[in-house]
Amino acid sequence: MSDPYLWVKWVHILSATILFGTGLGTAFHMYATHLRGDPAAIAAAARNTVLADWLFTTPAAVVQPVSGIFLIVMAGYDPHAPWLMLSYGLYILASACWLRVVFLQFRLRDLAHAAAARGGALPPAYHAAMRQWFWLGWPAFISFLLIFALMVMKPDF
Repeated sequence: MSDPYLWVKWVHILSATILFGTGLGTAFHMYATHLRGDPAAIAAAARNTVLADWLFTTPAAVVQPVSGIFLIVMAGYDPHAPWLMLSYGLYILASACWLRVVFLQFRLRDLAHAAAARGGALPPAYHAAMRQWFWLGWPAFISFLLIFALMVMKPDF
C-alpha cells in the first residue's frame, strides 16, 4: 500500500468524483429551486451553491491537473498523446464554463435576495443570467463525461 502511483491515482479519482459530484449536485439543487420560483429559496440555494464551489469544487479543480501531471509522469505516458491533448482541451472548456457560472451564481444570488427583500418577482436580469447559467452547464457536464471516457479507455487515435 506504499506505491506512490496508487496514492496519486486515488487522489486524482477522489478529486474527480468531488468535482463532478459537487457540480452535478449543486446544479440540480440550484435548477430545481429555480423552477419553484421562490426568490428567498433561490437566494439560499445560490448562496449554498457558491459556498460548495469554494469549499469543494475549487480545491478539486486545482488538484485535478496537478495530480494528472504526476500520473502522466509516473506512468510514463506521452504528455502529447492525442487522448491526453483532447482531455486538456475539454478540461479547459469545462473550467472556462465553470468560471463564468461562478460569477453568474453570485449575480443570481444577489438578484434573488433583492427580489425576496422587496417581496417582488424575480427581475428579467435574473432570468437572463439563469439562462446563461443553464446553457453553460451543458458543455462542462459533457466535457467531464468525455474526459472520464478518455481516462478509462485511453484511445489510440
